[in-house]
Amino acid sequence: MSGSLTKSDQSFMRSFSLLIAGLSVLTLMLIGGAWLIYDREPKEVNPETPKQVAERIAPAGAVYAGDTGRAAMQAAQEAAAKAAASQVAYGGSTDGKTIYDNLCHSCHTAGVAGAPKLGDKANWGPRIAQGLDTLVKHAIEGYKGPDGNMMPAKGGNPALTDEQVKNAVHWIVDQAK
Repeated sequence: MSGSLTKSDQSFMRSFSLLIAGLSVLTLMLIGGAWLIYDREPKEVNPETPKQVAERIAPAGAVYAGDTGRAAMQAAQEAAAKAAASQVAYGGSTDGKTIYDNLCHSCHTAGVAGAPKLGDKANWGPRIAQGLDTLVKHAIEGYKGPDGNMMPAKGGNPALTDEQVKNAVHWIVDQAK
């Protein structure tokens, strides 16, 4: 066999080469068209980005000098105290009954998860015998009893302060005496 191609083979190779070249040109045109469309479309912008950038580059502190600085410093401290108070549950109330009415009653009225009911001396007696400090510790840190009863930490509300929990425990115990 000779190394030359027949006329029909040459015709096929020419047609096949033109087909491949045409498909290559079409592919490049489609890529170019997609690129043009992509460049003209507006980019998605997160509306929170400017706020996040401003928070990230905000100064960590400030310099206060003279009477004007003292007034600004006091205003900043008052604003910080108000912001902190708003993060404390029930407006920072330390009234045990208020805290019970807003949070504790949901479990201690119906006995949910083995919670002793308010005023039930038989259930509260052994617990009170352990001491108020133990009851307060269990209320603050949470507790899982051997019989399966459970007290979530701070009644499930982490915004409560330890003092609020302590006052609520004292109020509940007073109802069982």
